[in-house]
Amino acid sequence: MTTMLIKEAQAIVGGLSNPAKMPGKSTSLPPQMCNVGAKLRNVAGSVCEGCYAYKGNYSRFKNVGTALTRRLESLNHPDWIPAMVTLIERLPEPYFRWHDAGDLQSIAHLERIVAVCNATPHIKHWIPTHEYGIVRQYRAQGGVIPANLVIRESAVMVDGPPPVKNKLPTSTVVTDGSATCPAPTQGGECGPCRDCWDPTVQNVAYSKH
Repeated sequence: MTTMLIKEAQAIVGGLSNPAKMPGKSTSLPPQMCNVGAKLRNVAGSVCEGCYAYKGNYSRFKNVGTALTRRLESLNHPDWIPAMVTLIERLPEPYFRWHDAGDLQSIAHLERIVAVCNATPHIKHWIPTHEYGIVRQYRAQGGVIPANLVIRESAVMVDGPPPVKNKLPTSTVVTDGSATCPAPTQGGECGPCRDCWDPTVQNVAYSKH
């Protein structure tokens, strides 16, 4: 793996994002480029209707939008994998979320993420995704999900069932008080909870907000 300076790595991948509510860092992509999510945004009652990544700081500040685009453009950089490894392996908290905005773009994208996970075995990685097809095709061609990566497939509809076809951990969005995510009672933060990164937690139910 190529050795590089943090400054060089940041220049290649566009830096990491820093979601205030959770431990560790993340990376984000333009929500407009979600293959499935961009369509679900126009479906009434879907979990992507009113997507947060189209609001708040994501849309208020031009530099945030510029950063998302830069990260998208960096995905095919020949040194993207070692650059991400350089940044992630130095995190003070051993937790990383892929895509606080945006989603998987292709099988090749997932393969590159897996390479980063394999190179950072001490970090717990989590991908929330609606791209069931990409995940299914990746596994069908022999792709392996590393032990330190949780791919958590997201339900399509609010109060809808979790996706089960790929037999992976899932997440749902609920309005009936059955949420298991404690963030709303902890100032909107994860606090000590790490369920999203835990492969033994089959489903995480988020309260709609």
